Amino acid sequence: MRRDAGPDFIEALARGLDVLRSFQPARPHMTLSEIAAEARLARPTTRRILITLQTLGYVRSDETGFSLTPRVLELGMTYIGSQNIWELSEPHLRSLSARTEESCSIAQLDGSDIVYVSRVAVPKLVTFSVTIGTRFPAVQTSLGKVLLAALDGPELDRVLALPGRSGITPRHHPQRDELDGTLRDVRAKGWAMADEELALGIRSVAAPIRNGQGRTVAAVNVNAHAAETSVSELLEDYLPPLLRAAGDISADWAAWEARPIATIAPRAG
Repeated sequence: MRRDAGPDFIEALARGLDVLRSFQPARPHMTLSEIAAEARLARPTTRRILITLQTLGYVRSDETGFSLTPRVLELGMTYIGSQNIWELSEPHLRSLSARTEESCSIAQLDGSDIVYVSRVAVPKLVTFSVTIGTRFPAVQTSLGKVLLAALDGPELDRVLALPGRSGITPRHHPQRDELDGTLRDVRAKGWAMADEELALGIRSVAAPIRNGQGRTVAAVNVNAHAAETSVSELLEDYLPPLLRAAGDISADWAAWEARPIATIAPRAG
């Protein structure tokens, strides 16, 4: 065994991966001897591995040597496709929380509620306990205002007509004309603030997360306690890093959506 590994280590699989990794951009086509030398394997072993890979459709051969097929893309795309967008956004959320020393969250709209899908919490006195899956009324939250502002008129009317399922009675109940004015302001500024509208002590600012087409798909916020953080501090100190984080997450979202998906039909027979 060439590697310092336990009894469950599969050497044959490792050798197969060595053969796949032997192909480089500068050397996409190699002879059996070249591959064996690059993978540091015996020629007979390398030949058996190449025959196996060829049978599975990952390698093709001709009179002069071997090269990879596009089916190898499946190996990398399986990893990329399995990554949840919220896992990709978590480093940005953690960085934002570290910068502001406050809890930061990402939410999406579900009916007339927001639902938390990602969160980095800082232990502080809070009015409500928030975890992944927690629902709040959208109208009274900064996250919800950002998401509602992205809707057109008919869709906004439909969403607002839906009964909430959070089980929470908010502190503030704006009339429709007040809400419409607030959402116009959010669209113009590109961010939203909520100042103790859901409950006493809860103050937050939020920004949109957009996909590659510029559509708002989620929102990210910084949440602070009103007794510790003034409105001016929220906007002057927390809003700039929040907007940067929203831009970084949006870029990741666009790249994630644009990831190549390789779907190759199985070989006949």
